[in-house]
Amino acid sequence: AGTTEINMMWFYIVIVIGLALGVFSVIPIGGADMPVVISLLNSYSGIAAAATGFVLQNQALIVSGCLVGASGLFLTNIMCKGMNRSLGNVLFSAFGKVDATAMGPKSAEGITIKEMSADNAAYTMQAAESVIIVPGYGMAVAQAQHEVRKLSDELEREGVDVKFAVHPVAGRMPGHMNVLLAEANIPYDKLFDMDEINDDFAGADVALIIGANDVVNPAARHDESSPIYGMPILNVDHAKTTFVLKRSMNPGFAGISNELFGYDNNYMVFGDAKATVSQFVETLKEES
Repeated sequence: AGTTEINMMWFYIVIVIGLALGVFSVIPIGGADMPVVISLLNSYSGIAAAATGFVLQNQALIVSGCLVGASGLFLTNIMCKGMNRSLGNVLFSAFGKVDATAMGPKSAEGITIKEMSADNAAYTMQAAESVIIVPGYGMAVAQAQHEVRKLSDELEREGVDVKFAVHPVAGRMPGHMNVLLAEANIPYDKLFDMDEINDDFAGADVALIIGANDVVNPAARHDESSPIYGMPILNVDHAKTTFVLKRSMNPGFAGISNELFGYDNNYMVFGDAKATVSQFVETLKEES
């Protein structure tokens, strides 16, 4: 009986240590870095499963745990590279610091925005020579990828050159946007990585941002106090005109306002992304 009590005591100690490690590992992580940490935690779960497999001498558990652990580490590394930061910087740079932006209201105060109707935005894209579409997590939430495909088809019928710019950490993990666009049968040769297409924004007539936020925020270039400072972004602000499709002015995953919204060449088109893109398509069909 005494041995059992000692074993259970160690069991409870390990549980407490594990809970403390989990809490203190996540507390200092900012909103912009949370996808990286989620990927890392998924990797930890695989490592734990593999360790359990060794204890139970279960080869299937060892192999599956190693696969999950290794893939999680690879994914974490890819996301860190996409944010131009090391894993150590993501995990420990904010430890002991207070995020002043998180303490205040999360709104776009001080930014003067211009709103445009879906019909007028559609007319502008119809008259353009080139349109670059930037998908984001908002497109995934609205399940708007099939409507986006229809929009692309309608614009191409009007003679518009349409491309898709995919940021490496758009959505919640690398490849999220690629999978959704492939599901909608958008040709692969129209999808471009950030490095391939960033220089093209300067010559684009319209950049259409569908639910993306932090990956197009110009503050990442110059605002050293921003939690996304130093993260490579898509140069959408270099386009002649930008349209941002959002439900509201709520901030993105990083919890900060986007200064792009107040730029002179930017217009907000508020509403559900799927409904808005569908309105674009209907307007273009009526005009053709």
